[in-house]
Amino acid sequence: MSVVKSKIGIMGGTFDPIHIGHLVTAEAVRIEYLLDKVIFIPAANPPHKQDQQVTPAMHRYIMTVMATNSNPYFFVSDIELERPGLSYTVDTVTRLIGRFGAQTDFYCITGADAIQELPTWEKVHELLELCHFIAATRPGCNSTLDDVITHFGLQGRKRIHRLATPELEISSTDIRDRVKNGLSIKYIVPESVETYILKEGLYR
Repeated sequence: MSVVKSKIGIMGGTFDPIHIGHLVTAEAVRIEYLLDKVIFIPAANPPHKQDQQVTPAMHRYIMTVMATNSNPYFFVSDIELERPGLSYTVDTVTRLIGRFGAQTDFYCITGADAIQELPTWEKVHELLELCHFIAATRPGCNSTLDDVITHFGLQGRKRIHRLATPELEISSTDIRDRVKNGLSIKYIVPESVETYILKEGLYR
């Protein structure tokens, strides 16, 4: 008798701050791939942003909890905040497998822009054995994603997938700049996140 595996999405990121684009993408992937849940994991010390100033992890964690609270399928984990050192995805997925067991398939959700850097990720071939990748695409990104899949050969064709998601030209960088310049961020972040940013004086 075959065992039906559970399917969990992993939405990792700096979330500085989390915005509507993150939420729309996660929900689209959840529905398309019939995921049981999506776990949002704020990075404590992202290796690709060592030369950038990042908002303290606890602020980013709290905003992520606020943003996802209304969706019963969305959860937030502090698994990377608990661990010292750089936040490598392969370490996080390994720990999640230990927590949820081998009868779970994991799906890392990322943007088409971010997946361009996948060949440079720590222990990437090992990571691709541990989980699938879902790249949220938009018009013009397919050729780049094809190049990444080709780079990994058979492993890429089996473990990297694409999903066209609603076009939302939103970035955390733009949101931080808008706050810094006194412009509105209403409707591009959840209302609770907007209130938190203003109350805590973030990005000023």
